[in-house]
Amino acid sequence: MSTDNGVRVWLRRHGAEQIAHPGGNLYAHLCRVSERLAVLGCGSEVQAAGLTHAVYGTDGFDLALIDRTDRAVLRDLVGADAEELVYLYGACDRRRSWRELAETGQVFDRFVREVRTPDAARLRSLIDLSIVNELDVIEHDPAVAERHGTYFRKLFASWASVASEQVIRDAQRVLRP
Repeated sequence: MSTDNGVRVWLRRHGAEQIAHPGGNLYAHLCRVSERLAVLGCGSEVQAAGLTHAVYGTDGFDLALIDRTDRAVLRDLVGADAEELVYLYGACDRRRSWRELAETGQVFDRFVREVRTPDAARLRSLIDLSIVNELDVIEHDPAVAERHGTYFRKLFASWASVASEQVIRDAQRVLRP
């Protein structure tokens, strides 16, 4: 596993600084998500996943830095646990998974079109990463908060039993009506 700085260099070499994203560019967004996960007390593998969470593209940001079939590349950079979380995050079909995620624990994998059921720890990490990602977007694009604030308040409240307490508190602070 490479150092955090090594991952950042890799992201820049793969064009993350040239990809527009709320708050500037994708690279800045990835760094902010990772740093926020650290501040909120999430583990190093979740922080590494936060730094690379969009590498395979996501259901909400369909631009990949590498093909998902090249998973070994990311695994070598961030480790197997972080890479698995990045894959799960990128693969998650939000429309089919998010609403009942805390109840079912099931993620519909949009890449291979099958249901995955991560263990409790990975589910918590996925939910924490998902919340922190959306909070960063909301803070850097006020229009998202205006259009989707009610939706995210309701969704994140439904995830509260699974998410880390500090992540939920941060979401409540950011999404205060």
